[in-house]
Amino acid sequence: MPLSAPMPAASEPGRSPLGRSSAEELARTLRAVADPTRLQLLSVVLGSADGRATVGQVAEALGLRQPTVTHHVRILVEDELLVREREGKYVWLSVAADRLAAIEDLLR
Repeated sequence: MPLSAPMPAASEPGRSPLGRSSAEELARTLRAVADPTRLQLLSVVLGSADGRATVGQVAEALGLRQPTVTHHVRILVEDELLVREREGKYVWLSVAADRLAAIEDLLR
């Protein structure tokens, strides 16, 4: 953005300021996605067949060890960005349906 261009407004006119609990929730989400590995992890899951992948598939795609991927998965699951689903001996990861559009926008 050129320096002479007007800065976008911090919030929409007439909109109430962000409440404390909403700000804390947003900050937690921003911390969860502020890590490059977690962004890559979300990208791998979204780009996988059926929009889901196992920890092993993510580890292979990113060239990381499974314990490292599991650590990042735990953070994303705790923030409800990722969902774990067990199918037989596999645990599949997918982006939470209610967060899918936001994550897709974030990764563009």
